[in-house]
Amino acid sequence: MPKPRYAQISSGETPYVHVVSRTVRRSFLCGKDKYSGKNFNHRRQWLEDEMLRLAGVFALDVCAYSIMSNHYHIVLHINLGGARQWSHDEVI
Repeated sequence: MPKPRYAQISSGETPYVHVVSRTVRRSFLCGKDKYSGKNFNHRRQWLEDEMLRLAGVFALDVCAYSIMSNHYHIVLHINLGGARQWSHDEVI
């Protein structure tokens, strides 16, 4: 049974988080799909740009990442100091 996020991530123990996301049903995230012949390499740059953009929005630092054909890994650092400096309006 899945755990809620508050039980999965404890910034008190470590500010680092390893995130993994993968596709389903032989879908391709990046690279050439040998079944359909389509090339999805254009998604790699889009994924990298979005990952770095969103990291700034959510007070996260991207330490490392790897984008493969059907999944990706990201090591994030939770920037607690930066997040605590935000005003209530910035949070909202």
